[in-house]
Amino acid sequence: MKTDLEDLKGLIEAYIFSQTEPVSEQSIESLLEKNSINLNPEGKATVSILDIIHSLQEDYAYRGIRLCKVAGGWQFRTAQEWTAYLVKIIARPKRLSRATMETLAVVAYHQPCTRTDIEKIRGVGLSQTVLETLLEYGLIKPCGHKSVPGRPTLWKTSKEFLTYLGLNDLNDLPKKEELFGDIPYHSLNDE
Repeated sequence: MKTDLEDLKGLIEAYIFSQTEPVSEQSIESLLEKNSINLNPEGKATVSILDIIHSLQEDYAYRGIRLCKVAGGWQFRTAQEWTAYLVKIIARPKRLSRATMETLAVVAYHQPCTRTDIEKIRGVGLSQTVLETLLEYGLIKPCGHKSVPGRPTLWKTSKEFLTYLGLNDLNDLPKKEELFGDIPYHSLNDE
């Protein structure tokens, strides 16, 4: 295979499109190595995988799908402006209950945390069903044990959590202050 820029773009585009999970730049590099493709042959201008990905993003900037950075990798996703139309014809994934979403939010913003931490923050007991649902969906995972008597399990979000919410990393989560910015604050002294 000749390795001009358009051929490399085509190969990388096909590879990302064929994968169900976000594709890392290292994975693309491995694909090129396995196929003995030199990204920068002698006598050619220097180009990086990221350059090619950015070029693909430009190609898809005004299309029905976009090339997005998600969970530390690259994935084609439906353009935001078209999702409302597709909701009517594409089966939605099962929605998480309010208790499950609250628990997921606590883990996301306070990780790593124990079951007791989650219960204290939420102010209610945590059912085993909620934890099992989050584990079944792969949205949280154990990440060790707290060094206290009983050594409770510590929980944190997973890569699937980032993919599920369309985030690249945890820094893309809205800040807690932004979530409650529209709620008027009244102190007890205001009454």
